[in-house]
Amino acid sequence: MTATSFADNGVGADQPPFRVCFVCTGNICRSPMAEAIFRALIVTGGYAGRVTVESAATGDWHVGEPADPRTVAALKSRGYDGTRHRARQFDPEWFGMLDLIVAFDRGQERTLREWAQNESERAKVQLLMAFEPDGSGTMDVPDPYYSDAALFTTVLKTIERASIALFRQLEPGIQQGVS
Repeated sequence: MTATSFADNGVGADQPPFRVCFVCTGNICRSPMAEAIFRALIVTGGYAGRVTVESAATGDWHVGEPADPRTVAALKSRGYDGTRHRARQFDPEWFGMLDLIVAFDRGQERTLREWAQNESERAKVQLLMAFEPDGSGTMDVPDPYYSDAALFTTVLKTIERASIALFRQLEPGIQQGVS
């Protein structure tokens, strides 16, 4: 991701896009799932020019790699495309270009807030499950990396529900052009 990926979105200067970045540990499982789901919600809602969505990792282990094959398969089973994804690491310089940074567990949340330079940047970091009012009560989305395909499917469904809840909360502001 570069600064231009946020700026080059077809939205006029009078109406900046709402910019979201989903961040997990390696950017090959959870965050690519959320990125694909949220991108589909944006397109379906007719907001393609009004919202940008990216994903990244707190770590650099998988930079340049595609999403885990189990991620791609789980996404495909629900009608999403994760085949073009390439992992990248979150750069703290992105804080100024983003409106919302969504983490999947408290470890990622803590890391991102430590990277933030001020309270305004720290406030942009939120846990995905904080947007899911009907969640299981847990704030962490499990990392399926060391598990089987069944957990990838379960995690995808959790991320899908929470992403829909997040989208519904953001949609009124998107409709009004507020970011």
